[in-house]
Amino acid sequence: MNNRGNFGSRIGLVLATAGSAVGLGNIWRFPFTTGQNGGAAFIIIYIICILMLGLPGMISEFIIGRHAATNAVRAYGVISGKRVWRVVGVMGILCSTIILGFYSVVAGWCLQYLYASVAGQIKGDSSYVARYFTEFSSDIAMPVVWAMVFIIITHFVIVKGVRKGIEKASKLMMPTLFVLLLIIVAASCMLPNAISGIKFLFYPDFSKLSSNVMLEALGQAFFSLSLGTACLCTYSSYFSKRTNLVNAALQIALIDTLIAVLAGLMIFPAAFSVGVKPDAGPSLIFITLPNVFQQAFASMPLVGYVISILFYALLALAALTSTISMHEIGTAFFHEELKRPRRHAAWIVTITAIMIAIVSSLSCGAYPQLTVFGMSMMDFFDFLTANILLPAGALLTCIYVGWVVPRSTVMTEFTNRHTVCIRLFPAFLFMVRFVCPICITLVFLHQFGIV
Repeated sequence: MNNRGNFGSRIGLVLATAGSAVGLGNIWRFPFTTGQNGGAAFIIIYIICILMLGLPGMISEFIIGRHAATNAVRAYGVISGKRVWRVVGVMGILCSTIILGFYSVVAGWCLQYLYASVAGQIKGDSSYVARYFTEFSSDIAMPVVWAMVFIIITHFVIVKGVRKGIEKASKLMMPTLFVLLLIIVAASCMLPNAISGIKFLFYPDFSKLSSNVMLEALGQAFFSLSLGTACLCTYSSYFSKRTNLVNAALQIALIDTLIAVLAGLMIFPAAFSVGVKPDAGPSLIFITLPNVFQQAFASMPLVGYVISILFYALLALAALTSTISMHEIGTAFFHEELKRPRRHAAWIVTITAIMIAIVSSLSCGAYPQLTVFGMSMMDFFDFLTANILLPAGALLTCIYVGWVVPRSTVMTEFTNRHTVCIRLFPAFLFMVRFVCPICITLVFLHQFGIV
């Protein structure tokens, strides 16, 4: 479409696309997954997986999006000439909208904790902090309200378009996120016994490596970069034809990995300082870390107060950079396919996401009887997207680029019309055709306990 938006600058392109990958998965999931799998040894394997799976997967979606220059559903049909492949784009929109809904519930919890931190409400012993979270998440109204607030904030960024909305917000939020992260890292590393946490993060113990750790690292790399959601395909449809796809992928992967490692450097020194195990799991950011901040900065309560505020502001920003990209996937589709104004298309996604958020939030506490296959609606949506739709979307994308799209088309996009990275193309094609599908299949089977 001739009237499609596009990114106005290279830095805006990189920050917006990196922002789509950077989220709670980096700030929250990466640290506790690293803690559960041996620290530095896990990080080394993770970086190898980024190179093996992440970069080829990202570039594959970039090739599809930029070449087609349209929404994800139409893109898969346009390049191959076969409408059946549009189902991959449909899966991406379905997956991203579901994630937007239930992810906003967790993002809403971050907003509540940001408010509570400012108001000085999260004080007391560990039992009080645990009770605070249980009572809040079980409330019938407030978690829903905060989730709706988060979705509406996302909505108003999206309706302003690519340059004035997504790019402008990313240029503001990503540097702010990075500065907040560095401030907390500095404070954490100055705590007593922080060196133990730093050593855990950077001194590898290869005796802890196992096939399970390797598959966990592969899965973390896969989810961290948002592969399989059609997000990268949608964002790359706004790329200039001059954009070097390989360099852009490298820069985005570097930013994503750097923020994940810094998140570990923020959490582990503080955790080791007060004797908390670094494998606290999903309860880390709402139960464990408030206690860590209180204990670590007990002699400097004002510093602890400020760090708590900055931490939850950081989480909220990280979540917002991701929800913006999740929203844009569906908005672009409805805008172009229904030929409706962008604001109308955005409301379709917003209302759908709010409905998913309401059901997800209520199933976490107020109405635990809202279940599917014995899982709460929140857990079911998480399972459906993370264990089925994401791996399936990424696997089909690799097959599509490796075997369906004409080789000449793939090479033209990869090399920017035979001007860059020509020698890397055979290696890229081999990875996409053989290595990536095998790796993604292993991740898929591992999630079901088969391997």
